[in-house]
Amino acid sequence: MTNSSRLRWASVILGCAGLGVFALGQKPAPRVVEEIFPQKPTVQPIPFSHKVHSGLGIKCLDCHPIREPGYQAGYPKETTCMGCHASIKKDSEAIRKLEEFARSRKPVPWVKVYHVPDYVWFSHASHVQDAKIACETCHGAVAASEVIAKEASTSMHSCMQCHAKHGASNACDSCHSSQ
Repeated sequence: MTNSSRLRWASVILGCAGLGVFALGQKPAPRVVEEIFPQKPTVQPIPFSHKVHSGLGIKCLDCHPIREPGYQAGYPKETTCMGCHASIKKDSEAIRKLEEFARSRKPVPWVKVYHVPDYVWFSHASHVQDAKIACETCHGAVAASEVIAKEASTSMHSCMQCHAKHGASNACDSCHSSQ
């Protein structure tokens, strides 16, 4: 092999190595993962129809109170449910399960349908109470549902689109801070 051939091969190898180093330093473009909605319903420890309860005039915040500091909308106390179910459908298997949770003072282990990562600061109080955003905006038509399923995305992309639409801040520290 001649010196000029060696020099050409060395140039090719160094060029490829340089491109490889450059490529390693580049971050891939963020990918928006498209979710399909509604998702498969989540199996709960006790069957519950939001449709039946909302049809009776019960509102979201009647059962899902936003307690201080306002990060979460909670679940109703089992004794609250038993206020009606001591006489309504008291013979059903589901209500007997609910009654046992209430009697033992243990919360029903409801399975969360919507999740945000631990590094995201999300306040139900600032969205529902302050900005007056309806629960359906993020959770879908739960009031018309027999069984709850995830109906809307909680991805950063969808939250930022909503913030832009409503004129809310999209600054990183709006949702990613140690509030």
